[in-house]
Amino acid sequence: MANKDRNKRSARKARAAERSEREAVQASSPASGPSKAQPTEKAKVAAAISTPSDKPSKKDAPKPKGKMRSYFDSVKTEMRRVVWPSKEELKNYSFAVIAMLVVFGVAIWLVDTGITALLVAYANLRG
Repeated sequence: MANKDRNKRSARKARAAERSEREAVQASSPASGPSKAQPTEKAKVAAAISTPSDKPSKKDAPKPKGKMRSYFDSVKTEMRRVVWPSKEELKNYSFAVIAMLVVFGVAIWLVDTGITALLVAYANLRG
């Protein structure tokens, strides 16, 4: 659930950044409205979305490296993508794990005690 909230938050931030960019462009353009020489706001947004500026070109392709260096570079990249839990989430998760350990520990102790009692009753053993 927390990951979903983070995704929503980052989407909101991205929309706010786009909005502020549009306002800056709009403030710098003349107030007379869109003319034939100037594209409309929708055309600007569509052009920005359709341009493949995000895609790496062949010049930007990574050069072959050693296997170890390549491995650690990929580990470094993946570690940047990790969504770490907040301090409050970490406390909640830790509490849940400790509580489940206690519950399962008590359950195993009860089963063990029951099996021992059955063996003592069945075979008249003392253990």
